[in-house]
Amino acid sequence: MTEAEELRPVPRERAILESFFTQLGMFSFDRAKDYVEKEKDSSRGAGPTWAALLAALAHLAAAERAYHHLTFLGQKLGGQSFFSRKDSIRTIYTSLFNELRKVATGGGRHGPPGSAPYLEELLSHLSGQLCHFTQARTEMADLYEKMHSLGGQKNIGSEELVASLEAVLHKYSSKFHHPILGRVEESFQTEVEVVTQLLRVQAQVSEWRFLPALLGLHGAATKLTAWGQLFQRQRETRKHLFGGQSQKAVQPPHLYMWLQRFHATLLAKFSFYFHESLSRQTAPADMRALTARTSHDYHGKICAFIRKHDASNVSLVFDNRGSESFQGHGYHHPHSYREAPKGVEQFPAVVSLPTGERPQTHWPNVVMMMGDRAAELNTLDKVVHFYDDKVQSTYYLSRPEPHFTLVVIFDGRKSEKDAHIAGFLQEISGSLRNSKPFSVLKPGSKG
Repeated sequence: MTEAEELRPVPRERAILESFFTQLGMFSFDRAKDYVEKEKDSSRGAGPTWAALLAALAHLAAAERAYHHLTFLGQKLGGQSFFSRKDSIRTIYTSLFNELRKVATGGGRHGPPGSAPYLEELLSHLSGQLCHFTQARTEMADLYEKMHSLGGQKNIGSEELVASLEAVLHKYSSKFHHPILGRVEESFQTEVEVVTQLLRVQAQVSEWRFLPALLGLHGAATKLTAWGQLFQRQRETRKHLFGGQSQKAVQPPHLYMWLQRFHATLLAKFSFYFHESLSRQTAPADMRALTARTSHDYHGKICAFIRKHDASNVSLVFDNRGSESFQGHGYHHPHSYREAPKGVEQFPAVVSLPTGERPQTHWPNVVMMMGDRAAELNTLDKVVHFYDDKVQSTYYLSRPEPHFTLVVIFDGRKSEKDAHIAGFLQEISGSLRNSKPFSVLKPGSKG
C-alpha cells in the first residue's frame, strides 16, 4: 500500500459498517438498528446491494437484542418490528441467514454504474461471514433452550453441554474474522468461553476438584469483568427539560446478568465445599465476613441452624469410592503419592460443624446409613431419618448430588416428622444442587 493510499479517508460505507458493529458489540442494539435504518433512508440511490445489507443489519440488531435478552425462552417476542409474535429465534436467524446469503452471492453484480468494485466485494464478503454468525447464534440459542429445560431436573450433568459448547466454538471461531466484525467476534468468543467455563466448574466442584474449579471461576470472572466494561463505557445521553444533559449507564442484557448470577452461585458453593482449605488462608472472622458476602452463605446458615436447634453436628460427607485422584483437602502436587483411603476413610467430611472435626464415634453409623438407605437418598429429595438407641442419637441425611451427603446429628431422640429439620435439609440440598440458575434463564423467572 502506498503512502497516498494509507492517507486516503475511509470510504463512507466502511465507516458506517464499523460504527454499526461497534455499537452492536457494545450491546447498543436499538441505537445500532436506528442508525442503519436512517442510513438506508438517506442513501436510496446507493444501489441494491448496499440497501439489502442495511436492511439485513437492521434485522440483525433486532435479532441480537432478542438473543441477548433471552426473550425467546418461553416468551413471545412482541415489539421486535419485523418479527411476528410467533417467530422463534431459530426462524428469525434463518430468515436473516437467507437475506445475507442473497447479498453474499449477489455482491459484485448489482452495483450501480460507476460504483467501486471493492465495496461490492466487501459487502459480499461480510455477508458471507455473517451467515456463519447467524448459524452460530442459532446453535447457541438451542443450547440455552436445552439448559433452561434442565432447570427442573434433580441432577444436571454438565459434560454433554460442555462438549456441545466446545464444538460450537471450534466450528465458528474463525468463520467471522473480518476486522469490521472484530467486536462481534470478540463478544461471541467471550460468551461461549464463559458459559463453557462455568459449566465445567459446576462439574469440577461436584467432583471435589479444588484447583481446576478455582482456576475456572477466576477465568470466568476475569472475562465477565472485561465484558462488563463495555456497559460501563457506554452511556445514554438524555436531555433534561432545561436543556442540560445527564448520563445514565446502559443496563446490561439479561444474558450477561444471568452469567454473573450463575458465577455467584458457583462461587458460593465452591466456598462451602472447600471451606476448610480456604479458611486456612485467613483469620476466622475474615472468613465469616467473606462467606457472608456470597449469594448463598451455606456456612453461616448451618452455624445459625446448629445454634437455633442445638444440633450436635452437621457434616457434608464426600463419597470418594472409585476416585483415584482423591488426596484430601486443598491443592496437591499432581505427582505426589498418597495411598487410596479404605473403609470409613473413603467417606471424609469435607465440612463438619461446629468444630471442624468429624464426630468419630458417629462415623460408622453415618457410613452404614449411606449404604443401607442409598436408594432413598439417591432420589435426591428424600430426607432419611434414623434413631440409634445405643448411642442415644438421631440422624438426618439428605443427598444434594451423587457424591455428597448432608448429615445432621442430634443428641437424644428427635421426631422423623420435624418439619424444621427436614425443611432445612431440603433447602440446603436443593440449593447445592444448583439447578436454580437454569430455571431462571428465562427473563422474569422467579428465583
